[in-house]
Amino acid sequence: MSESPNPSALPPSQAERFFFDTNGYLVLESFLNGEHVARLHQALSEVMARRRQWQADGTPHTGMTRIIGEQSTRIFYILDDHPLFLELLDWAPMMKYVHALLNPKPHHHASDAIVEVNSELSHRLPGWHLDGHDNGYRNLGRPIPLLQLKLGYYLTDMREAGQGNLTIVPGSHKSLVEPEPDDLKRRELFPGALEVCAPAGSAILFHNALWHTSGIFRKHDSQRVILYYAYEHPWMLASQEHWGYSKEFYNQRLSPQQRKLFHGFVFDPPEARWG
Repeated sequence: MSESPNPSALPPSQAERFFFDTNGYLVLESFLNGEHVARLHQALSEVMARRRQWQADGTPHTGMTRIIGEQSTRIFYILDDHPLFLELLDWAPMMKYVHALLNPKPHHHASDAIVEVNSELSHRLPGWHLDGHDNGYRNLGRPIPLLQLKLGYYLTDMREAGQGNLTIVPGSHKSLVEPEPDDLKRRELFPGALEVCAPAGSAILFHNALWHTSGIFRKHDSQRVILYYAYEHPWMLASQEHWGYSKEFYNQRLSPQQRKLFHGFVFDPPEARWG
C-alpha cells in the first residue's frame, strides 16, 4: 500500500512561502512546458487577431480590447476566448500555490493577455502602481493585506532585461510609505527595483500591494507576451469580470471545479453556497 503524500512536501515549499512572504513575489521558472507554451502562444495569436477585428468593426464582445499599435494589444476577460485560457483558470499545479498563499477556497478575480513589441513602445514610460480597488486598497491602511494574488505566465523568453519585463520592487508590499514621486517617473530603475527575467513558460506570482509596472523596452526587436490571472478571497465582491460573461459560459462551459471559483449568484438558477 502506497503512503499518503506528506502535505509539507507539496508545493509551495517552506522556502517558497518564506520568499513570497518576505519579498511579495515568487518566480516559478519554466512552470509550463515548451509544448504547452507553444499552444498558448498560437491560441493567443488567433484570439488577438479576432479581438482586434471585432474592436475595429465595432462588434460587441466580452471584455475590453485595447489596441496600442499595429501589433501591441491588451485584452481583458479572456476565459471564454479559447479553451486553453479557461483550462489555466484552475490549472492543478498552480492552484496548489493559490490555495496555500491566498485562500483554500479562492475566487477568480480577473484575466487578461498582453502582446507588446519594442518597435511600438520603445518610448513608453513606467506606470508604477498597486493592484486593487479603492486606490489599491490604500484606505485599509498600511501594510495593505493580501487581497488579490496575481499570476503572470511568460509566453516569450524574458531571460534578458529590457524586453518590457514585469518590473517590481521586492518587499514593497510591506512598506508604510509611498515611493518618492520623482522615482516613479524615472525611465531607468530606481534603487530597489528590478526586472523579472525568466524563460518562456515561467510563472510569476505577486501580492496586490507590491509596487510594479510593465518594464522599459531597450532590447532591439524584443516583444512581451504574457497571460495574467488574478484570484481573491471568496467573501470579496471586487471582481467586475464576474458580471462579464454570458449565461451559457457560466452554465455550460465551466467544470464543477471551475464553478467554485465564482459567486453562486452568477449561475442560472443561482447556487446557494459559500466559497
